[in-house]
Amino acid sequence: MTLIHAKEGDQLEFNNNIPIYLQVIEKIKQDIVSGKLKPGEKMPSSRDYSYELGINFNTVARVYKELEMEEIVFTKRGLGTFVTESTQLIEKLRKNMAEKLVEEFVSGMKQIGYTQEEMINFIKSKNRIERNE
Repeated sequence: MTLIHAKEGDQLEFNNNIPIYLQVIEKIKQDIVSGKLKPGEKMPSSRDYSYELGINFNTVARVYKELEMEEIVFTKRGLGTFVTESTQLIEKLRKNMAEKLVEEFVSGMKQIGYTQEEMINFIKSKNRIERNE
C-alpha cells in the first residue's frame, strides 16, 4: 500500500484515503528500519516536522505519542524525541513490516490466479531485471 509519495524538493503527497497521522507513522517506521533514521537519533521537533511535512502541529504530536506508546521513539523532557536505541526492537519492526508486505503480495497474486511456484519465478525474474542480469 502506498502512503506518502516524495515529490520534487522533498515535498510529500498524502493518500487521501488514509489518515495522515497513520501515513506519517508508517513513513517514520520505514525510515527507521531502512537506516535513514539511526538508533538514538534525535527526531525533529513537532513544530519543525509539521512545517516540513506541511501538516498540523497536533498531527505530529499525535504521531510521536503513538510511536512512543509502541516504544519506537522516546522523549527526554526538555531535550526532544529520539529513535529507540533498541536494535532488537528495530529488527522486530523490520521483520513485521516485511511479513505484512509479503502477505499483501501473496494475497494479491493469489487473487489474480498465481500459484506459489509462479510467484517465486516472478520474483526471481524481477530480481534479475533489477540487477541487470
